Amino acid sequence: MTPKKILFATMPIDGHFNPLTGIAMHFKTKGHDVRWYCSQSYEEKLQKLGIHLFPYKRARDVNSENLHTLYPEISKLKGPKGIKYAFEKLFLDNIENHYIDIKEIYDNEFEFDLFFCDSAFYALQIINEKIGKPVYVVNPGPMLEISRDTPPNFLGLTPARTIVGKKIHQLMRIFMDKMIFTEGMKLYNNMRKSQGLPMYNGSFWDISADYSTLFFQSGVPEFEYFRSDLNPKVKFTGALLPFKKVSDYSFKYPEKLKQYEKVILISQGTIDNKDQNKLIIPALEALKDKNYLLLVATGNINTDELRNKYNLPNIIIEDFIDFDFIMDYADLYITNGGYGGVMLSLSKGVPILTAGITEGKNDINARIRYYKVGIDLKTERPASDKIRIKADEMLANKTFKSNAAGLQSILGNYNTMQIIEDYVLNNKNQFSYA
Repeated sequence: MTPKKILFATMPIDGHFNPLTGIAMHFKTKGHDVRWYCSQSYEEKLQKLGIHLFPYKRARDVNSENLHTLYPEISKLKGPKGIKYAFEKLFLDNIENHYIDIKEIYDNEFEFDLFFCDSAFYALQIINEKIGKPVYVVNPGPMLEISRDTPPNFLGLTPARTIVGKKIHQLMRIFMDKMIFTEGMKLYNNMRKSQGLPMYNGSFWDISADYSTLFFQSGVPEFEYFRSDLNPKVKFTGALLPFKKVSDYSFKYPEKLKQYEKVILISQGTIDNKDQNKLIIPALEALKDKNYLLLVATGNINTDELRNKYNLPNIIIEDFIDFDFIMDYADLYITNGGYGGVMLSLSKGVPILTAGITEGKNDINARIRYYKVGIDLKTERPASDKIRIKADEMLANKTFKSNAAGLQSILGNYNTMQIIEDYVLNNKNQFSYA
C-alpha cells in the first residue's frame, strides 16, 4: 500500500491529545508520514514520538497551564453560563484561525491525504467543505450528538424512562441550546460567510459526526446511552488509550502490592488538579487508617508537600504512576471522572468511585452510575466520611466489580487500532464489530 500523508490536529487538552497518540503511532509504525498540528506545549511529547509538530500560528495557544490565567471566569461560571463561556472562548474563537493555519500547511508544507482530529476541533467542518480530504473524527469522551433518546449534555443526567421524561429532556435541551449557542452561532455563521460558506442551521453538537468521513467513538455501545437514531458514521473502537512504549517503568514498592487488604488508585486528573482539597486530600483522610495501599498520582502538583503530610507506610505519592501497570493490581479507582482513566479502569475490570462535575465529567460519571460500574458522589468536593462509606460499600458489594468485569470482557473483544486501520485504509466500511 502506498504510504499516506496523515495530519493530526487536536485541541490543547491532554484528554483530547493523548488518546490520539495511539492512532498516530500505529500509522507511523506502518510507514505512513504522520504529522501533528497542535499547541507548542506538546512539542516535547511529539519529539519523543518522532512526530513533526506544526504549532498554532494564528490560533490562540490555550492549554492547561494558561487556561485559568487567560480565562479566569471559566472556573467561576457554572451550568449553562459556564458552558456558554467555554464554547465561545475555547472553541468558537479559534475555529477560523485553526482552519487558516491548516489550509496554509496543506498549501505550502504538507499536502496531506487524510485528516484526523478530536471531536472538539470544530474547524473540521470547514476543512471538510473547503479542503475536501477525508476527515476522521475521534471522540475521546462520551457522545454529545443530539438524540431523541438521550438527555441534554453537561447536566449529568441519565436517559429518561418515560415519554413524559423524554419530552422534558427535549425541552431542556432546546432551552439550553438557545441559552448557550444563540449568540455564538451568529458569530460562527459570520465567520462562515467570511470564508464563502453558507449559513449552518444545524446543532453545534452534531457538527463532529455529520462532517466526518467516519466518527470513531472511544468505548463500546454497552457503556454509551442507547440511540435509536445513531449516526451511521459512528464506529465504536473499544478503549482508545494513549500510545505506550514497551514500559521501562519500574514500580518502586512491588512488595507492598501484596501486603495490604486492598489496593486503591487515586487521581484528580490533569487539568483540575491544582486544588487537591477537592478529592486527593479527602480521599487520603478517608482511607489512610485502613489496611489499604493508597497510590496517588499528583501530575507534578505538590508532590513533596503531600508526601510530608501523609508520611505513612501504606501511602505512595508520585508525580507519575503507570496506571496501565497499577490497574492490574487495583481493587478500586477513585477519580474525578476523566474519560481516559475511566476507559482504562473498565478495560482492567476495576470499579470506580467518582467525584467530578466540570468539563463534562458529570456526564461521564452519570454513565458510571447508570451502568452500575461504580458510585458517583455527584460533587467536586466530597467529604472524607462520604468517601470512606462509599469506598467500603463498593469493596464489599460484588455487583460493582462484576459489572466492571463484564465491560472488561466486552472491551477485550475490540482490537482498537486494527478496527481504525480497517475502516480508514482497507475500505471495510460495510462491516461492524461486535
